[in-house]
Amino acid sequence: MVIGVLQLDLRLHGTQNLKQKRSVIQKLLSRCRNRFPSSCSEVGHQDLWQRSLLGFAVVSSAEHVVAPILTRIEEEILASGEVDLINADLEFIHY
Repeated sequence: MVIGVLQLDLRLHGTQNLKQKRSVIQKLLSRCRNRFPSSCSEVGHQDLWQRSLLGFAVVSSAEHVVAPILTRIEEEILASGEVDLINADLEFIHY
């Protein structure tokens, strides 16, 4: 079993308050939940309205199955045009 974990540290464009930030983040997370077999959540920077730390997890039997899914998730988030990537951390846990 392989667990792939992706953390994306993001800067949001044009958000002026936490309500706008939550709207943008929920839209991004919903899109990823619908398109990819993953679990996702905002895992950090909840109190900052121009930053967000998103976490994604995918479980499968092999790393070569997990890696492309997490890559496509990162591409999907960046293609939205609503965020800039500050940092991306990818980790694989093998059991």
